Amino acid sequence: MKIGLKVNHLHQGDCLEKLSEINAGCVDLCFADPPFNIGYKYDVYDDKRGDEEYLDWCKQWIHGVHRVLKPDGTFWLAIGDEYAAELKVCATREVGFHCRSWVIWYYTFGVNCKFGFSRSHTHLFHFVKDPQSSKFNADDPAIRVPSARQLVYGDARANPKGRLPDNTWILRPQDLPDGFETDGDTWYFPRVAGTFKEREGFHGCQMPEQLLGRIVRASSDQGDIVFDPFGGSGTTLVVAKKLGRKWLGTELSQEYADKIRQRLDRTEVGEPLVGAENPLRSAPSTKNGKRLAKKPSKKPSKKPSKKLSKKPSKKPSKKPVASGKAKTQAKKQVTKQAKKQVTKQAKTQAKKQVTKQAKKQVNTQVNTQVNTQATKQVKKQATKKAKKRTSSKAVKKKPAKKSKVASRNLVQKSLFPS
Repeated sequence: MKIGLKVNHLHQGDCLEKLSEINAGCVDLCFADPPFNIGYKYDVYDDKRGDEEYLDWCKQWIHGVHRVLKPDGTFWLAIGDEYAAELKVCATREVGFHCRSWVIWYYTFGVNCKFGFSRSHTHLFHFVKDPQSSKFNADDPAIRVPSARQLVYGDARANPKGRLPDNTWILRPQDLPDGFETDGDTWYFPRVAGTFKEREGFHGCQMPEQLLGRIVRASSDQGDIVFDPFGGSGTTLVVAKKLGRKWLGTELSQEYADKIRQRLDRTEVGEPLVGAENPLRSAPSTKNGKRLAKKPSKKPSKKPSKKLSKKPSKKPSKKPVASGKAKTQAKKQVTKQAKKQVTKQAKTQAKKQVTKQAKKQVNTQVNTQVNTQATKQVKKQATKKAKKRTSSKAVKKKPAKKSKVASRNLVQKSLFPS
């Protein structure tokens, strides 16, 4: 069958022009994720048109998709809240499609809103040309997942095809594992956030591969032609190639087109899809998640926890603290004990230093005193010795004096006899 455009190729250009070059009735599946007309900053396309201009443009390319699809072909449309109702009416009442399903894609890491509920979903319209002969591979084992009654509870009443989700608001899908079955019309896949490994980085509106994998598996067979008129980040074409389908796409931006071709060149047929097959099990439930500790209060707690040891533990405890308040008290107590320990050690060191200095000073004083006493003693002894020597000399000289007197007397007697 002649297609008109080269298959397994990305064509850069306006989608309306490229659609007119594709032969009628040759495409098996078309997935379109067009601009939402919400003012998103693309590099080429103007995403802030008037309502009538935008809806008229959408009507033109939806007509083009209807023309190129086979009689049993399928058209999936991803669109936001702003124009979901209008485009559904346009596709069904004006173009001629039949709406098989209105699926809600619920995702985490949604857009935070200031004056309303945060946006966390996108509409996925499942259109067919002929409701009697359209293709839908409901028995594909890669699509269906057993319900929690089958996997967890072993309940004989469980429907082998799963169950429909409840129309109940929940905080996180991980807290209701059986609430998002694959055959239901509410799907959960995490949005491809900036920190995800799957993120290509060059396009802000990247679809998750597992989401496109479900659509491609359900609405086409291997060898079928999958067409995407808005190439974007290239996820549709990459998934089609991995799953063994022929692929065909168009993209207005030259820069995006180059990046898509690079991504396709890195992709191999049969390569597994990126992301968790069951996203409900890819993240912990709220009960098993981490908690942020509460900020410590300004006033210290009067009653410290009795369970805390006197000395701070070197190894952190493996058991988590029961609550943020208990954790705060524990931190305060540990800090207080650590300060006491440090103060005690500082005092001990100071005492040792003072004692050491005092001993040195005492030793110096003692040595000085000892030296002084020794010097005095030596001097005293020297003085005594000197006195003894003097006295001994005096004693020896006295007899000499007496002999001189005696001799003088003898001379006198001899000169002057009586």
